[in-house]
Amino acid sequence: MATRGWIYSAFLTSGFAALLYQVVWQRALFAIYGINVESVTMVVTAFMLGLGLGSLAGGAVSRAPSRPVLLLFSMVELGIGVFGMVSLAVFHAVGNATLGMSAGGTFVITFLLVLLPTLLMGSTLPLLVAHLVRSSKNVGRTVGTLYFVNTLGSAFASAAAVLGILAHAGQSGSVRVAAGLNFLVAGMSYLAHRRSLREGETRVSGEQLRAGATEGAASDAAPASASSSGEAA
Repeated sequence: MATRGWIYSAFLTSGFAALLYQVVWQRALFAIYGINVESVTMVVTAFMLGLGLGSLAGGAVSRAPSRPVLLLFSMVELGIGVFGMVSLAVFHAVGNATLGMSAGGTFVITFLLVLLPTLLMGSTLPLLVAHLVRSSKNVGRTVGTLYFVNTLGSAFASAAAVLGILAHAGQSGSVRVAAGLNFLVAGMSYLAHRRSLREGETRVSGEQLRAGATEGAASDAAPASASSSGEAA
């Protein structure tokens, strides 16, 4: 099973990428639909609603103990990265096709645009909580620590996006940075999943060997006991 330090580092990186996306996507959507109280409210609401729904979905998926949550986490990060690579092109294409819509229509379109990635982002916390709780059995500490490191990564991303990344890489370069981080976390999570499978197989093999040795010793002891009983008779 992956070490806690690696899990925390991965989730910090995931939070960094998620907040970087949010900053860039909000700017892109504001450029399309304008900056006013209504558009700001709609964009932020769409983000928060998607994250909340994703958290519910992730909790439901990770509830079964048999599900490989590290593999699911890896797939989620991969999905976020793939969407991130094409996100700006999708936003601009949809924005050009929906200019002049009513406020309600704009909210629906904005929500649908960010629904998939925010659902995926929201699911990451319950997936990693499920993974760590299976070993520690401490829900409160696990949730608190993961939420802390993810929020810390988001704070770093907020500062980095404003102070350097957007200025030097622009919106397109910034989403590529975020997608690269997603791909990195996805790859390392997959390797951790494969390692945990090998450790599980080794543990099962060891238990089977010990069980076989115990049964063999018991079988050897049975004839000896029978022989001793015959001599005594």
